[in-house]
Amino acid sequence: MTRQIAVVAFAQSDHRRTTDELSEVEMLMPVLHEVLARTGLKTADIGFTCSGSSDYLAGRAFSFTMTLDGVGAWPPISESHVEMDGAFALYEAWSKLLTGDADTALVYAYGKSSPGSLRDVLTRQLDPYYLAPLWPDSVALAALQAQALLDAGDTDEHALAAIGARSRAAATANPHAQLRGPVPRGDHLVRPLRTGDCPPIGDGAAAVILAAGDRARQLCARPAWIRGLDHRIEPHSLGARDLTDSPSTRLAAERAGAFERPVDTAELHAPFSSQEVVLRKALRLGEEVVVNPSGGALAANPVMAAGLIRIGEAAARIHRGASDRALAHATSGPCLQQNLVAVLEGDPR
Repeated sequence: MTRQIAVVAFAQSDHRRTTDELSEVEMLMPVLHEVLARTGLKTADIGFTCSGSSDYLAGRAFSFTMTLDGVGAWPPISESHVEMDGAFALYEAWSKLLTGDADTALVYAYGKSSPGSLRDVLTRQLDPYYLAPLWPDSVALAALQAQALLDAGDTDEHALAAIGARSRAAATANPHAQLRGPVPRGDHLVRPLRTGDCPPIGDGAAAVILAAGDRARQLCARPAWIRGLDHRIEPHSLGARDLTDSPSTRLAAERAGAFERPVDTAELHAPFSSQEVVLRKALRLGEEVVVNPSGGALAANPVMAAGLIRIGEAAARIHRGASDRALAHATSGPCLQQNLVAVLEGDPR
């Protein structure tokens, strides 16, 4: 890469179980105002805007066009949208800035999971011929993955419970998290996963600003430079892959340069405790790496925004000097089907 791109600002909403009193636009607008205020930029100063969301969650087609009211689409702006987590929208914006067509980009994502049955909605992303007609929900599929890990001897239920406890304990320092502090393991939701192994259902939004080169240094005292960014995908059919491993995560990390030097922090998008086991192995993370200091997706999992939040949280730690080299991961689809890895670095201190 001949052009250096950095995350210069990050903002997110308070993640809540329900936001019945708010529309998507009303939920998003304070986040957009905050992220712009952190840089002093106005909407007219943004060279490119990209968003991530899902019409299935909103229950209506082209729902993302409504949130452009919150951005301000007049005078006309350069804008794009992905029907995926905002982390993948960030990938598009990063690519746009690399071409030199823009110097700044606004990336935002949001999701309201509370109005419907999220477990049923997510079945619509499965193979439409063999899997979707069976209606296996997201928790049941994650339980299959967890059971495969138990059968392989890669973990046990006590280790999974410890992951959940650690994540929610870390979230006590995160004012935006939906779940904080001690959370009971609870009953089995789908064996072997208990409620404490599963993410909360809730609503939330997030936004980041990207900037290139000297512009990034003008907007942020310590930019989080994106040293590498890559995403890969597993076979669509769950029966065609080993659920105890994630080759796509490993390959994305390799292509992003994650294995060139150690990282000190990792923000992993692991909605289920068992998925952290898979990701730690694929990313070769030792005990010396601080994993999910924000609490991760087990503390707040706004669908379509949780992956972007992982990048934002990693970048924020670099901004405030708590990290020098961080890894951020985002996933989409059942059982870690699609995986994105970003490597972020701060300037030497």
